[in-house]
Amino acid sequence: MPAPNPDRFRSTRAAHRDETAEDYVEAIAQLAAVHGQARVKHLAEHMGVSHVTVTRIVTRLQRDGLVTTEPYRPIELTPKGKRMAAASEKRHRIVLDFLIAAGVSPKQAEIDAEGIEHHVSPATLKAFARLTERLGE
Repeated sequence: MPAPNPDRFRSTRAAHRDETAEDYVEAIAQLAAVHGQARVKHLAEHMGVSHVTVTRIVTRLQRDGLVTTEPYRPIELTPKGKRMAAASEKRHRIVLDFLIAAGVSPKQAEIDAEGIEHHVSPATLKAFARLTERLGE
């Protein structure tokens, strides 16, 4: 049995805790870019969840200072939310590009990148980006 390494479990728990917020702020940014705004209805359709689920999550995002909204109004990212969305999108793009460069089909790479992007360290992301760049040369 390997030696105990609680750090690996700590980082995984932290990634799981932040995963939903990152997915939602990224989706809000995407919807706003495409439609000019993000509303609960569109977010529910985009994420494949119920209106109630989105409302609960948006309430949490608002409490955490990531979004602002009022009843019957669009959901808007705060500066903190915009930073999180941009960082999440960047991580997603690096992982996606790496998987495609490694020979994974674009459709499967998109699915896999959604999970991997939340659990990869900055050092690993840099390695993915360097390797992807080298493979593209």
